[in-house]
Amino acid sequence: MKYLMLVCTDPAYVPGQGDGAPDVEDWVSEMDGKGIRLLGSRTRPASDATTVRVRDREVLLTDGPHAETKDLMAGFDVLDCADLDEAIEVASKHPMAWHGMIELRPFWPDDADD
Repeated sequence: MKYLMLVCTDPAYVPGQGDGAPDVEDWVSEMDGKGIRLLGSRTRPASDATTVRVRDREVLLTDGPHAETKDLMAGFDVLDCADLDEAIEVASKHPMAWHGMIELRPFWPDDADD
């Protein structure tokens, strides 16, 4: 099953706090080596985001993210895991699980009707 893993950071976090969190490069190498991580990348900061809406056939643009939250999306990965338990295990090894949060969203199966 494929999962979108949203990697979110806490802007108050200061790297190098000595909490024993794993290194992101080690995580990437391990998951790539196991064939679990299919794709991933960092994203530009929320200040570079554009929100797009269409209302009454008019395209409305807003600079920045739609919602103000403490945690900001810093990147994403697409995972191919046997099930949610494996996806949770993979996400829990990511450094941002220690300093921010990881959100897992399953993809719809290829044969889904809706």
